[in-house]
Amino acid sequence: MKKLIFTLSLIFVVYSCGGKFDTIEDLSDEKYNLVDQNNSRINFPGIVKGKMAVVGYIFTNCPDICPLTTNNMRLIQERLKEEKINNIEFVSISFDPLVDKPGVLRKFAEIRNLDLSNWTFLTGEKNVIDSLLKKVQVFAVPGDSTVFQSGEKIIYYVHTDRIQIMDTDGKIRKNYPGSSINIDEIVEDIKSLAD
Repeated sequence: MKKLIFTLSLIFVVYSCGGKFDTIEDLSDEKYNLVDQNNSRINFPGIVKGKMAVVGYIFTNCPDICPLTTNNMRLIQERLKEEKINNIEFVSISFDPLVDKPGVLRKFAEIRNLDLSNWTFLTGEKNVIDSLLKKVQVFAVPGDSTVFQSGEKIIYYVHTDRIQIMDTDGKIRKNYPGSSINIDEIVEDIKSLAD
């Protein structure tokens, strides 16, 4: 009986640990042609091939979730640097490519004084972005809008609140709520996945 309980406990532990990092989506064979904040052509996820990645999904006119997600990614980046954990790339992908052109993304990062040494902001053709979002199971639908005196109209999106970790092979391994992520949890997960 003790042997059976031990065996079942071992199976449970192995299953539980393995389940924590199951592949959610495999992007290893995908090639999304995007543009970064410097207007350079970038292949995603090729840009992070061979490295782990922390990926967030945003739009720059977002009044609430996206600034929190971006700040949390900054905190994760700082924490990993403090702990001397290397070979990690950060990627923020805009799901509002009609507004979030490279210059807008660059300004968004500059205003927040973000360290772009291992952080890339991406945008691209709407159909490519939409295809990528569908693949990674991030949803963004136009919601309310604001029209300014100048006539400029800003659309706000109802969207998935998401940060993901991607392994060195381009597989998404875990999802987190971007605006309320537990920094300790994702840092520990990155360490475990890197082992």
